[in-house]
Amino acid sequence: MTQRDGGRTMSEKHPYKPGDEVEWSSHGSRTHGKVEEEITETKQAAGRKVKATEDEPQYRVRSDKSGRDAVHKPSALHPHRSSSD
Repeated sequence: MTQRDGGRTMSEKHPYKPGDEVEWSSHGSRTHGKVEEEITETKQAAGRKVKATEDEPQYRVRSDKSGRDAVHKPSALHPHRSSSD
C-alpha cells in the first residue's frame, strides 16, 4: 500500500477505482476525466482488444472534454488536480 491522491491509501496494483478523477497525456496535451471501469481480463473496450490481468489491470476512462473512452495502464494515469488546488 502507498499514500497517494491527497493521503488516500491505494493498492500498488489497483491504484484507481470507478469514479476517480484522473488525467493523462493525449496527443501531446493533458486531458482529464473519470475512471469508468477497472479491467482485469482480456476483453474488448474502447474499440480495441485490451490484454489485462488481475496483476496488471488497465482502466477504461472517459474524457470530460470529448466524451470518448480510452484505455490506459495505471502508469499513464495521474490523480486529477483541479486548477483551484
